[in-house]
Amino acid sequence: MMEKMEIRNEQYWLRLQDTELSLMDTEEFVQHNSCGAVLSFSGMTRDTFEDKKVIQLSYECYVPMALKEMERIVQNLINTHAKLRIAIHHRLGVVNVGETSVVISVATPHRAACYEASRYAIDTLKEQVPIFKKEIYEGRITWKANQP
Repeated sequence: MMEKMEIRNEQYWLRLQDTELSLMDTEEFVQHNSCGAVLSFSGMTRDTFEDKKVIQLSYECYVPMALKEMERIVQNLINTHAKLRIAIHHRLGVVNVGETSVVISVATPHRAACYEASRYAIDTLKEQVPIFKKEIYEGRITWKANQP
């Protein structure tokens, strides 16, 4: 079992782990009296992709590099939204159908910024953080980098 790897301070909490993710933990972390909007996103393994039956996904990364890129994402958001609070947790290892691979919770003073920050966080995470996904289908295995 891999040790949990994280960066946490008063404004953000970034975590890579090989155990089940908790949306409740990320939501509780971001809630603050200065923020009137909280938005959470969960990405889950679905049972089909492009007409192929998905058996499971497996995620791998070089943890220090992935955390550094995740921190770059939140720093960009904080530069734009000073009162933003954010938690991004990504699962590593096997993620079976129906299980959660990523959770992101964001809090901002107003809802428009919250939606904008949440969308930026997931899209940029998939584009820039070097987390690699092994897709295991019925009769086939494929490796991919995360993609938007």
